[in-house]
Amino acid sequence: MTPRAPAAWPLVGHLPRFGRDPLRFLRSLPVHGELVEVRLPGRRVFVLCHPEAARRALADGRTFDRTGPLFDRVRADMGNGLATCPYAEHRRQRLLLRPAFHRERLDHYAVVMREEAEALLGRWRHGQVIDVVAAMFGLTVSVAVRTLFSARADAATTAALRRCLDVYLRGSYTRTLLPLSAALPTPANRRFERALAQWRHYVRQIIAEARRRPTEGPDLLSALLEARDDAQSGLSEEELADQIAVLVLAGAETTSAALSWTWHLLAAHPRAEAELHAEVDSGRRDPAALEHTHRVVKESLRLYPPAWAIPRTITQETVLAGHRLPAGATLVFSPYVLHHRPDLFPGPERFRPERWLPGAMDQPARAAFLPFGAGPTRCIGESFALTETTVALTAIAAHWRLLPLPGRPVRPAARSVLAPRTLPMRLALRGTAVSSGP
Repeated sequence: MTPRAPAAWPLVGHLPRFGRDPLRFLRSLPVHGELVEVRLPGRRVFVLCHPEAARRALADGRTFDRTGPLFDRVRADMGNGLATCPYAEHRRQRLLLRPAFHRERLDHYAVVMREEAEALLGRWRHGQVIDVVAAMFGLTVSVAVRTLFSARADAATTAALRRCLDVYLRGSYTRTLLPLSAALPTPANRRFERALAQWRHYVRQIIAEARRRPTEGPDLLSALLEARDDAQSGLSEEELADQIAVLVLAGAETTSAALSWTWHLLAAHPRAEAELHAEVDSGRRDPAALEHTHRVVKESLRLYPPAWAIPRTITQETVLAGHRLPAGATLVFSPYVLHHRPDLFPGPERFRPERWLPGAMDQPARAAFLPFGAGPTRCIGESFALTETTVALTAIAAHWRLLPLPGRPVRPAARSVLAPRTLPMRLALRGTAVSSGP
């Protein structure tokens, strides 16, 4: 029999514990087994707590698929893109998108990333207090829109797309956890539907303009328009819109969360911050050469993986980790669970970039580090995201320190993506004193 998480309530199961503090609840599961059953209203849920079982499940997209009511709702909202499509469509979609993420394109995208970071810095003022979550989200949306659309989206359109995304992110987690709530005629649901309609309108306008007036710039949209599958068939208008929606959502939301957590962690660990500044000041511009910066990013992703819980539907009765699982149940892969196992990462709650020094970590721990997933559905934008995070960190750290505000605790918001609820910090030009007061 599959181990069950204790202390389920009648009727609602573990929903109160999960809803009150999902991260604490998830951290409590590995002591019960490699695979632990969680009770939620109307569904059976099994959480993967061991990296080997997680890798086996993620390698079998046919048995553990993105199907069922949960994914039907996600696709209805944001489209049938690479990160949301079922197994039957995944290979074709990945083949079509692969050219957009070739290395030679990534070099061009890195230039855009640095330009957008420097444009953000031009709006900052010494001593100013900013919400880092909002600032990093604005930056990554701008990068996503520019790398996707080149010069096709003006400032007003970019701002409108950002507003639509913000509404979507606020509502999607609630609609996923409580699917029946989506049918209620609440103001929040009406805002959600309006935002999706506006998003689709703007994206279709941009696609139509791209077809009328192709550009020579190597943006993602150009690559998608040129993409062909094995049968030399391209993406339809609806498929294009769906891919763009998912790419912007994934590219902006997850990377902004990673950046926000990294600034929070650096501010609390002056030695790691000083090493980052020294590396930035060394003059190395190639993101691949910034070894300490990479270790900082990895440790941030270990502590706070943006994609913290990834569901799959079990399509047929199967055996995993020695337990028989029923068809129709939900399997949850959680990088957060794996990254916080003390047997794999001693002192798992501590920020220690030196974990990632060569030879400092054994193979089981390295195999458990899965912030971008694994198997055929491993994130196609992994290199893009790591490059963007590194470029943004170094561009900002070359000039600024981000200082925490006393008495303002930072709490995680485990919604669609794991990000700080809010992260107010004071900007300080490096080498310049600034008051730490409110």
